[in-house]
Formats: sequence, structure tokens, C-alpha cells
Amino acid sequence: MKVANLYNHLNGYEYMMVHRRALWDEIIGAIQNIDANQYTKISNAKATKGAVKYDQKKLNSCFENILCPQNWHKLKTYYYVTEDINIAREIANIRDKEIQKQIIQDNGLNAYRTNNEVDFVKERVALEVQFGKYFSVAYDLHVKHTFFYLRNDIDVGIEIIPTKKMRLKMDTGVAWFENEVANIIREGRSNPLVPIVLIGIEPEQILI
Repeated sequence: MKVANLYNHLNGYEYMMVHRRALWDEIIGAIQNIDANQYTKISNAKATKGAVKYDQKKLNSCFENILCPQNWHKLKTYYYVTEDINIAREIANIRDKEIQKQIIQDNGLNAYRTNNEVDFVKERVALEVQFGKYFSVAYDLHVKHTFFYLRNDIDVGIEIIPTKKMRLKMDTGVAWFENEVANIIREGRSNPLVPIVLIGIEPEQILI
């Protein structure tokens, strides 16, 4: 596959070029080493039954098979939340989950354990490969990347998604680059507040 387009948010691209160029090369190398046309399926969806589509699950597995041996790993963090808004604000920036839990319980409230995770992290760079539904990218940008950025666990987030051309040969409802860029632009220059590079990918030759 190839990088068809990039969107640079809050100088995320410049950060990668200056501070994490080797990691950038690993990401681009992973994209270029996958031939999406080898990973297809026959659609069972009512509207497209029998059509040949790209297989999102297999493509995700391809990225895992390439990146994990290069020491990219999943980052999963547990924390506690509660129903009281004031206490929720008080504990929001506390990193130690046990301290969060204790504060909640000391106030006679329920402590609910939850978690957040990102697919790939290496040297404070978070990477998500997103072939899921349209709402998944917004969740990645505004929840996942932002969560770990505010915790000072990462410095930049990378989001890989298909272009419109590729998305037309995928299941319905999949997020696509051009639309997600427009969403970010509408929200203003500082939202989300984490430096991001949005990468739009597609095969060298799209399925006919």
C-alpha cells in the first residue's frame, strides 16, 4: 500500500521528522510492505452480497505482524471513575489508580474500574490503525490519544485510516481520510489538543 495523503495537526509531523524519524520510517515501511489486494473477502452484507471487499481484520493483523517484532506494543492503563462530578474532576489528573480509588471510597462513593488502551506505542509515539466504524477515529483522537497525552505517556499520536477510494471497497460505515480531516478542521486548530498525524492509505491499485 501507499501513503496517499497526510494531515498534520499541531506539528505532529514536524515532531516525528525531528525527534522520531526512525519510528516514522518504520510506520511508512509497514504500510508499504502490505499488499492489500492479497487480503480480500466476499461480502455477506445485504446491499453488497457477493462483492469482493478488503478484509479489515486481516489488514489489521498484517500491521501487528510487522510492527510487534519491531517492539511496538499495546499500552493499556486502568483507572477509576465515579458518579460524583466534583470528585471526578479531583481525580482526573491523578496517575495512581489506587489513590483515585481511595479518594472515591473516602467520600462514600462507588469506585468503578475502567481502562483505556492504544494498539501500538513505542518511544512515546502512539499509533492506531483504524479500519473500524466512522465513530472509531473520533474516539481515538479525542479519547485515546488525548488521554495518554495528558498523562504524559506520549508526545504524538499517529492515526492510519483508508482514503475514500479504498473505503469504497470496504464494509459500509468505515471511517475515511478526507472526511476525518474535514471533521478536525471544523473543530478548530487546537482540538484535539494532542499533536496528531493522520495518514490516509490506499493500495497501489484499487480493486476493480
